[in-house]
Amino acid sequence: MPILRLSLIAKLAISTSLVLLALMALFAYINIETLQKIFLDEAISDVENLSESIIKTTHHQMLDDDRMRANQMIQEMGTQSGVESIRLINKDGRIIYSTNDDEIGTFVDKKAAACNVCHAGATPLIQASSMNRSRFFTNAKGKKVLGLAKAIYNEESCYTAECHFHPENFRVLGVLDVVVSLDKVIAITNSYRYKFTSLTFFLLLLIWISITLCTQALVSRPVKQLLKHTNLVARGELTSKVLTSSSDELGELAAAFNAMTVSLKKARDELEDWGRNLEVKVDERTQQLKQIQDQLIRSEKLASLGELVAGIAHEINNPLTGILVFSSLVGDDPRLNPELKDDLEKIRRETQRCAKIVRGLLDFAHESLPHKIPTQINDLIDATLDLVTHQSSFHDITVVRSYQDALPQALVDPNQIEQVLVNMMVNASHAMANGGTLSISTGVTSGDSNLFICIRDTGCGIPEGNLGKIFDPFFTTKENLGTGLGLAVSYGIIESHGGKIEVQSTVGEGTAFTIRLPLPSDGETVGGTSDENGGERSASVAL
Repeated sequence: MPILRLSLIAKLAISTSLVLLALMALFAYINIETLQKIFLDEAISDVENLSESIIKTTHHQMLDDDRMRANQMIQEMGTQSGVESIRLINKDGRIIYSTNDDEIGTFVDKKAAACNVCHAGATPLIQASSMNRSRFFTNAKGKKVLGLAKAIYNEESCYTAECHFHPENFRVLGVLDVVVSLDKVIAITNSYRYKFTSLTFFLLLLIWISITLCTQALVSRPVKQLLKHTNLVARGELTSKVLTSSSDELGELAAAFNAMTVSLKKARDELEDWGRNLEVKVDERTQQLKQIQDQLIRSEKLASLGELVAGIAHEINNPLTGILVFSSLVGDDPRLNPELKDDLEKIRRETQRCAKIVRGLLDFAHESLPHKIPTQINDLIDATLDLVTHQSSFHDITVVRSYQDALPQALVDPNQIEQVLVNMMVNASHAMANGGTLSISTGVTSGDSNLFICIRDTGCGIPEGNLGKIFDPFFTTKENLGTGLGLAVSYGIIESHGGKIEVQSTVGEGTAFTIRLPLPSDGETVGGTSDENGGERSASVAL
């Protein structure tokens, strides 16, 4: 069974209506009671005036002892609308006249309501107020009536009259008791009660409608906007805004919500930026760790291979020397059949090739510590180019030099760095079998103060799957042209200098090797900076 949910407007309307209903009911009760008291006081006053009129009207008839005329006048007074009964009671309590003939001659009980006011004590009262002399009761017909007893005093005109029946020392001659109906007062009171009750409910309904409309406009609608905005914020839509045009507490609350939303959006954007930056940094650090791991693996592999090939090279070198010596001797022997000279020359040539491989293995296995001296890299590159460009593989290759002027001197072993440069340049020439451009640039990178040498060719390029293997010993893509040790030895030399080699290649477009060498601390103030693709001095040589 669903739980009944009252809206804010309903709660405010119901609570306000209940408070108003209680207050208006209390007000109506007090108002009606006050009005009823006023009506009763007015009725008592009317009866008082009626009694006074009867007494004054019958005064002369009483002085003349004309009882018949007095009775007729009282009878006529009794026929007025609303008058239930009029009776005269003497000082002994005997009813000497009444509009009800059955009461004439009877005695009234002095303890009755009509006499109780004056005769309640041991001594009868001479004077009493109109309110104390009035009484409200229900007559034999079941009607609510008002009774008023008014004393008839022994005035001077009474005890000096010719008929002076009463002596002068009598203060009260009798009582005039008048009973009137309260139907008119009750009808007016009931009518006022009905009208006031109807007006109260009408005003209550009008107030309820007004409160509902005002609450809807001033409270419910802004609260619904805040609730909608809160739901949007909970769903992560931080671009929404609460529209407000008031400057009250709800307006301030809406402004606070908008400010909170802006702060949340700013914080979320900062977190997203931080997350993206963190992802980038994690990726960068992962790549760095991978590169370091690859370098460690390569270093361990090189170290292990170095120990292995050192022993193998020594064991193979002696037999190879013997084969080379005896093949040379046999080749010079005139007794040798001329038809065998070509085969013997092939043996000698292949033996020399094996010896060259052994020397490469020894160079790889016995990496010597670099003897570092301050060296001008630009001059070292020029010297290396002069050495290699005379080879046949450099025909149809254009060399472009892009050096940074006033390049700081590097603390390196010139011989070892020259060996690295020779390997790089010769490999580039082999990659450009049909000609091309060899670009060599130098400079200092900003930020890490490293000197770089970039050797870029426009050759066939290296497949992506081989980029991670090119520094491994004995890995080569040249058929019968290399041992696969040149780049491995070059990598070891640069690593022993505290530098690193980077390679970028695209198949069909070319390859770029970048050698980075650290500068000495006192060299940071020498020379300028440049990028890897240009400098302040360039030259083009066609070979």
